[in-house]
Amino acid sequence: MLLEKLSYLLGLCALAAGTILQNGQVRTTNYPDTRIDISSYDFRTYDANATELSYKGRWDSKKVSWWSAPGLVFGFTGNTVAITFGELTTDTTLVGYRVGGMDWIFAGATHLLVTPSTPGINETYPINPLTFELRVTNWAYGVQIDKVHVAAGESLTRIPPYGRTVEFIGDSLSSGMYTSYEGLSSFAYGVGAGLGDTEYYVTAYPGICVSDQECWGNRRGQVHQWFYTSDTSGRAAEIWGDDPEPWDFQKQETTPGIVIINLGTNDNNAANNVSTETYVDAYKNLIRGVHGKYPKAQVIVMQLWMGFYQYGNTYQQNLGYEQELKDIVSYFNSDAYLSAPSIWDGTTNMTTVLDAPSEPFVHYFSTKGIMQHNDIGPLWHPTDVGAIKVASHLTQFIKLTFGWDLVATGSEIFHDTLYWNDQQNY
Repeated sequence: MLLEKLSYLLGLCALAAGTILQNGQVRTTNYPDTRIDISSYDFRTYDANATELSYKGRWDSKKVSWWSAPGLVFGFTGNTVAITFGELTTDTTLVGYRVGGMDWIFAGATHLLVTPSTPGINETYPINPLTFELRVTNWAYGVQIDKVHVAAGESLTRIPPYGRTVEFIGDSLSSGMYTSYEGLSSFAYGVGAGLGDTEYYVTAYPGICVSDQECWGNRRGQVHQWFYTSDTSGRAAEIWGDDPEPWDFQKQETTPGIVIINLGTNDNNAANNVSTETYVDAYKNLIRGVHGKYPKAQVIVMQLWMGFYQYGNTYQQNLGYEQELKDIVSYFNSDAYLSAPSIWDGTTNMTTVLDAPSEPFVHYFSTKGIMQHNDIGPLWHPTDVGAIKVASHLTQFIKLTFGWDLVATGSEIFHDTLYWNDQQNY
């Protein structure tokens, strides 16, 4: 069966020459061709549900990845790692992978990923155990983990999760739409990975509203879909139909200490016909849902940015629901709510009173002045530079507001952003 699945994948996902567009031009890439004939190797093989494997973000019971930048992390001995992907892997999916804190390597049709020549292997001063990390870059695509292999006589080890966790709930702005590596170029990923020693979940999908209605082809809004494992893609409909798996918060590896919400750009679009009252009610219910699942989490409400418009001989930032979002923050921090807090279960209009009152836990993050008009691409999404700006400011906001130290030690965060000029005379 393993050989059959491997052969299937070889024909399905031949993406060693994947394409990245840069301002409409094809960026030069040199992805390794990692496809192998498994019969030529002597492997020790682990099933996808092995306890040594840590799945990051949301993966369903079939071990299929969902939302933005979901990952797989494990420790290993030896100098060889291979992965067999299942038949539910999407054609042309691009994944990033690396050993330890080395730079990201990108490939599709991914099989033999780590060899003795992979950066981070056979180093003079190794950090043990060696860790392997894989992330799915494409928000609309996904992979299915079938088997993980190491060399015969070697083994996998489970890497304990970090003590801090942050979760993003959002739409295309959080999922990395139109940035170079999508999920691995988004501001949300930049915050989660940039904090260092922090788990991060990016529960975001383009076009989705917070309001529970159809928006740009998404049949449900985040006030409902956040409670489910899969996103609102056509891929989810093909695999799960009308009966998606609820997300099991009890089995989640870690509980977020901070939840960051950036929703409303799609609700604010007249094409989706969302009333202000509907938006506010849905946003409040989503926060009630977060508070119910993560009672100790701090919530950050991000001010929306809606691109820029020319104003005279300069530019101004478009805003949406500015006062409404500020009022939502005030509502949750008011004595009226704190004296009788309520939660939302994602499926009905009923709320349930919590057992005990909470302290103020909702915060407002202003995006004014972070980006300028040329940090937004032609299709109204941040460029790579714009995403980095937002990530940098939001990271500092988290540090100053919650005292979270920045403990990243130099591991690459954003790939293909190393530009310099060291020529004095030209």
